[in-house]
Amino acid sequence: MTDLPPELPLLSQPRDKKVRYVSDADQLQQAVADLTVATGPFALDAERASGFKYSQRAYLVQIYRHGSAIYLIDVTAIAEAHGPEAFQDLASLLSTDEWVLHAASQDLPCLAELGFKPSRLFDTELGSRLAGLPRVGLGAVTETLLGLRLAKEHSAVDWSIRPLHPDWLNYAALDVDVLLDLKIELSELIAEQGKTHIAEAEFDHLTRFKPKPAKVDRWRGAKGLHEIKDTRALAVARALWQAREELGQRLDVSPGRLVPDSSITAVAKSTPRSKPELSGMKSFAGRASRNYIDVWWKAVQDGLLTRDLPALKPASTAIPNHRIWPQRYPEADLRLRQSRAVVLEVSEELNIPAENLITPDYLRTISWQPPENISTRTIEEALLALGARLWQTQAISAKIAEAWLKAPSLEDDSPDTPEAQPL
Repeated sequence: MTDLPPELPLLSQPRDKKVRYVSDADQLQQAVADLTVATGPFALDAERASGFKYSQRAYLVQIYRHGSAIYLIDVTAIAEAHGPEAFQDLASLLSTDEWVLHAASQDLPCLAELGFKPSRLFDTELGSRLAGLPRVGLGAVTETLLGLRLAKEHSAVDWSIRPLHPDWLNYAALDVDVLLDLKIELSELIAEQGKTHIAEAEFDHLTRFKPKPAKVDRWRGAKGLHEIKDTRALAVARALWQAREELGQRLDVSPGRLVPDSSITAVAKSTPRSKPELSGMKSFAGRASRNYIDVWWKAVQDGLLTRDLPALKPASTAIPNHRIWPQRYPEADLRLRQSRAVVLEVSEELNIPAENLITPDYLRTISWQPPENISTRTIEEALLALGARLWQTQAISAKIAEAWLKAPSLEDDSPDTPEAQPL
């Protein structure tokens, strides 16, 4: 691959393609008709309003296919006027051919809400990782493989706003404009490296992607709660977090835009004894801190009065945090370090990032609870049961088994033992 010139041409308009904004059912049917007679994979992208709205639904969906226009589908306008059934014909069409997306796991859930589900897909972000590209953002990959700079100044706008600004629509069109070309370039690069079977396995796995289930105690993820050492104050924080979550859902506003985590922590620490005291707290900030003071004060009271006090640390059935293994579980720590060294070695051999070679949680799990009889087969079976792909287990299982079976005693384990970077 040759070095690129320092200043690449800026792609600020779609290349030789019509761009059509679709905001009603008749226009959507015309788009489906046009896309039906076009050929090849569908380039797809979706724009959400992350950080602005509570939901992660799509507000705009971009679709392009060889021979068609680039369609910018205002799913909000169409759904409000005609209901979700308006997208049935498009969903049926999209199931007939391959999808090309960038960072597919980000968009697949909101596309599934519209009834759009892939039968096959190609992820240009994941493909870039498998090909060993040093930077895998869409702009960086476009620069590397197509020699073009993408205009990306509208990447963090609120896509729920209507009407959409023309510059935003132009930005949205650019994302799908380059995807099909990137697929061609990446497919060739992956084939040259002998990784086509790996990419196909990963892309097939992605067609069944589902987000991880939400944690039961999501409120414990609020920033600053680790500073609270009192169960009553923690109950106040929990009640405030839950009230913020319910209000955010009702208003369809990102909870953090109502009151920040820092405000929840500040109130929990000080435990105000009256609504005026709460309202007068300078550390209780946010756009909804005063407009919904009754909501917050009720939450404070609920936290102060509840008998259901949360534990300072949640009970967990998960394996202990691997950071404490060196002191408390040295045998498991030794296995983990040996496994990481194997993964790092194979990662470098294949020129694939370690986190794409094997999910770090899988490596920690088998290191914590290894098979009773260590062998290539038993390690492979354990990894497959966790969800690893066959190519992944074939790449590392034998070497992990070999490393574990060497079984050096912990007394002989020198501090100089090579250790991979944390996964």
